[in-house]
Amino acid sequence: MELLTPTEMARADAFTIAGGVPGALLMERAGEAVARRAARVTLAGGRVLVLCGPGNNGGDGFVAARLLAAVGYRVRLALLGERAALRGDAALMAAQWTGPVEPGEGVALEGVDLVIDALFGAGLARDLDGVARELVERVNAAGVPVLAVDLPSGIDGATGAVRGAAIQARWSVTFFRPKPGHVLLPGRLHAGELTVADIGILQEALDVIAPRAFENVPYLWAGHFPVPAPQGHKYARGHLVAVSGPAQATGATRLAARAALRAGAGLVTVACPAEALAIHAANLSAVMVRPVEDAAGLAHLLADPRLTTVVLGPGLGVGPGARERLAACRDRRLVIDADLITSFTGAADALAQALEAAPAAVATPHEGEFARLFECCPDVLEAPSRLERARAGAVRLGATLLLKGPDTVVASPDGRASIAANAPPFLATAGAGDVLAGIVGGLLAQGMPPFEAASAAVWLHGEAAREAGPGLVADDLIEALRPVYRRLFGFLGAV
Repeated sequence: MELLTPTEMARADAFTIAGGVPGALLMERAGEAVARRAARVTLAGGRVLVLCGPGNNGGDGFVAARLLAAVGYRVRLALLGERAALRGDAALMAAQWTGPVEPGEGVALEGVDLVIDALFGAGLARDLDGVARELVERVNAAGVPVLAVDLPSGIDGATGAVRGAAIQARWSVTFFRPKPGHVLLPGRLHAGELTVADIGILQEALDVIAPRAFENVPYLWAGHFPVPAPQGHKYARGHLVAVSGPAQATGATRLAARAALRAGAGLVTVACPAEALAIHAANLSAVMVRPVEDAAGLAHLLADPRLTTVVLGPGLGVGPGARERLAACRDRRLVIDADLITSFTGAADALAQALEAAPAAVATPHEGEFARLFECCPDVLEAPSRLERARAGAVRLGATLLLKGPDTVVASPDGRASIAANAPPFLATAGAGDVLAGIVGGLLAQGMPPFEAASAAVWLHGEAAREAGPGLVADDLIEALRPVYRRLFGFLGAV
């Protein structure tokens, strides 16, 4: 589940080589992994064009070409640059290739069943231009299936960004661990189906590197996930309050409240103005409703220490009243979403100050809310990727930050981050964010730490969308959590 930046991957390679594993052996194994994947996606005897670059990625390509040719594939190999300019292990592997080497410039793409892209890997440090960019664009235009070595050429391994132009691969083979560029958009869309190959990198390298970015999968947070105990009761699973605004905007609060209850909170109360009381009461069964007119009323309600967690934002309303309600929550576990985030436009430091007393807090902006919240913080907005923006935002707030999107990033102030890759496109629907806020709150209410709670909620949210399927609306997500929880508890050994 660890994600290694190109710099961290280079350290893992160096650690392994220093531990006695020759670099040439690692390259041979990498090429073998590529050849095996190519053989799985191309019929025996197929026509394969291997495009090699001037670095180690090209060396992997020379190995794959040799091994495929040895078992009967009709292999052509083209090289960007001069063969004599290759160095180190790449030069050693090129020397073992006995077939012709075509120039990469102008190489013919017709009559090819598979292209192996071994031009540039995750360590690409500049935008593609000139001959390299022209070749990448020609490959994409040809429509031939592409298998990428490490990462599609032109994708930044650390950020997932396109560097000038990038190969559109159907499959990718990477080594030891994925890179952030494999899961951040648009890199994930360019990489296609990903295979992670074990080529002998020493596992102990992870102890030295201590990576801080992870793919958001259950292994990351399973040890903290709340599983009801046989002797447990609802009061042991936390009491959450979802704070509602006026009568004309109540649906979002109800979605959050119902999601929190479905996520496992023992009790959930909607706190709302008297004008909205009947609307909420008529549409909620297992969720309680209490009249709360303003911040003073909320503070009075929260004088009960059993109410441990508050969701603020969905259907709350924007303005000073929202900020005052946050101040009334002082020492509660908090989920900060939607209208409350907008109420702190350009005032990230004021929000950070308001969150200082909270024992746990998670802010859940989408990109627009994030940009408004941090509009006075260029150091946050100008970070080089969604991953680094989320990290910088979490540090600025002193709270866990959940940056919503198709590649949702959860970042902790301590530098840990998770990136989700399981959200289907039909999850982008009205109210889905309110459900997510409720799931986060439900997990926080049960005592889950904020980074793990936010990461787990994002994964559950994506899985519920996959369970509900195309055409879902936000209400469907809440019902779809039941089979997702059943499978998750099976994984955890809880059922």
